[in-house]
Amino acid sequence: MRMLMALLAVLPLASLAAETAVPPINVGSQVAQILLGLLLIIGLILGLAWLVRRMQQVGPKSNQVIKLVAIQHLGPRERLVLVQVGQEQVLVGLTAGRITPLHVMQEPVRLAEEQPASPEFAQRLFELISREPKDKL
Repeated sequence: MRMLMALLAVLPLASLAAETAVPPINVGSQVAQILLGLLLIIGLILGLAWLVRRMQQVGPKSNQVIKLVAIQHLGPRERLVLVQVGQEQVLVGLTAGRITPLHVMQEPVRLAEEQPASPEFAQRLFELISREPKDKL
């Protein structure tokens, strides 16, 4: 008798569960929505990065008054910097907490223009690249 009463008590719950069946989920449309949202966010990030770069370039691009001529690293946080302001060059020491002018150059330092690789080097490089793999050993 008790078993019959328990069965009758569960029956309305079973019929209620059958009536509120969950409609089938369309996984393809959900994946498409997620990908579209992801692409939208990535596009927004790239667009903002482009805008920030554009905003930083506002101002004189060439003929800058202050130029870095050379940098020599002395340690992890220390370096020497040769700065040119107009026609005057100043050697500056940079540390983590200070910028110290060390010397004002009487004559500006002229850096030699970088020489292109010699034709012999280019020819030798081409020969090494064009060799068969077994010849490289």
